[in-house]
Amino acid sequence: MNKYVKEFFRRGLLFGGFGPVILGIIYWILSETVENFSISGFEIFLGIISTYLLAFIQAGASVFNQIEHWPLPKSLLCHFSTLFAAYSLCYIGNTWIPFEPKVILVFFGIFVAIYFAVWITVYISVKAASKKFNAKITD
Repeated sequence: MNKYVKEFFRRGLLFGGFGPVILGIIYWILSETVENFSISGFEIFLGIISTYLLAFIQAGASVFNQIEHWPLPKSLLCHFSTLFAAYSLCYIGNTWIPFEPKVILVFFGIFVAIYFAVWITVYISVKAASKKFNAKITD
């Protein structure tokens, strides 16, 4: 098996469980703050499965940035596309957002803005850390 595929699954298995934990926290907060909050057993089951898969894919997709022979735009496009598909399917499947063109377009715009804000922040941080590390090596 390709080392990147193995790493995708390793990361996914390692961090996938965080999705349902976060979902549980959100449901708990909603139950404490929303009067008469209730959800069906199926909604809970679907939420647990979908957030596990979402966290699994989120963690595993970080491997795209580690494939050294891929150009940056290719790894960025694969990472972005994988995450957008996973988040969209999870949110629509759980009816957290309706399956309507306008809503999906707004979701896409927010997703793009947050994705690139996080990516640029990480990129700048890594550049600064590697510059600092290289300065220590050359001293």
